Amino acid sequence: MAKGLFDLEGHVALITGGNGGIGLAMAKGLVRCGAQVAIWGRDPGKNAAALAELAALGGVARAYLADVLDPEATAAAFAQTIADFGTISSCFANAGGSGTRGAFTGLDDAGWDATVALNLGSVVRTFRLAAQHWTARGEPGKLIATSSIAAVLGLPQAAPYCTTKAALTGLVQSLAIELGGAGIQANAILPGFVETEMSLNTPKIFQEACRRRAASGKIGTLDDMQGIAVYLASSASNFMTGQTLVLDGGHSIFPF
Repeated sequence: MAKGLFDLEGHVALITGGNGGIGLAMAKGLVRCGAQVAIWGRDPGKNAAALAELAALGGVARAYLADVLDPEATAAAFAQTIADFGTISSCFANAGGSGTRGAFTGLDDAGWDATVALNLGSVVRTFRLAAQHWTARGEPGKLIATSSIAAVLGLPQAAPYCTTKAALTGLVQSLAIELGGAGIQANAILPGFVETEMSLNTPKIFQEACRRRAASGKIGTLDDMQGIAVYLASSASNFMTGQTLVLDGGHSIFPF
């Protein structure tokens, strides 16, 4: 296990949507630096497979069946996580999805509300439980949300997605101010196009456009998500709060 500036021995990280994609990549980075991780997911098979991958890295991990859209299920999973680990040190609210897509003029309230519940409501619910836990105990903590570059770059026919991801910026800024005196930090990660199961289902023309617009000439891989998770969980980021960290290979700075 790694030591030094990014040593996470004794750190316990909770990661929603941690059984695949960006969430599992974060978990891998964290266990490589000595953290213990609790991953939440709705698929028992994916949970088991994720645990096997983390165990192969020498990590200590537990998986929990948790539907972050269900308040009671979320509270139960959180209570069980605390019962098993004693506490958590960081809370990565990573669960989310593309939500309802389509022309804005054709969107109905049900689709819009479902996307808000998935990408914003679930983060609020999970963060609230973590903040309540830390403040009740007088412990510090780190809140980290997975947003998207879509928070600052508009996408057509994706108004609910862009809106909910942008809302996370306001959330972490507000929480950073409100909870900072209690030693709780709040930050968001804004990934660009990263090769995940969801993103690779987008049209090839969109994927190639993302590659062309990246200053690096690349699109992201899951391995690219490990280091940022380690940094935000570690003591190296103790002076950072209320920030949105763009990780997009320079996509958002390239005007063409």
